[in-house]
Amino acid sequence: MTSYLLDTNHASPLVTLRHPLRRLVFERLAVQDAFAICAPVLTEALFGISDLPRGSANQAEWERIRTRLRCYSVDESDAIEAAMLRLSLRRQGRQLATIDALIATVALRYGLVLLTTDRDFLAVPTLQCENWISAT
Repeated sequence: MTSYLLDTNHASPLVTLRHPLRRLVFERLAVQDAFAICAPVLTEALFGISDLPRGSANQAEWERIRTRLRCYSVDESDAIEAAMLRLSLRRQGRQLATIDALIATVALRYGLVLLTTDRDFLAVPTLQCENWISAT
């Protein structure tokens, strides 16, 4: 069993019924893999899927899917770790947005594989990343 944290670019497509990523996630859920989001991803995903012409349908589908996903909160220690991560990367000449630093910190804290298309995460030491969008 593997546990994954979804970045926004992997969470948002789940509301599209025929999206290949949705099918893959549901197949992996059936074999007991676990999927999660964190509060910053929830904020971005809900904004993105709701600000579309089919926003109401997207929200309804999200509510059905949401019960299958764990949601991690971000606490003070995550905020501190994210700030230190950003600072460390900046000193190496790399940039990581605050929201991405929080997502990375949650993935590292709980030992989750981050599913993302965002290559900025590759600069984060010891963070395991996979891109299922390019594989579908």
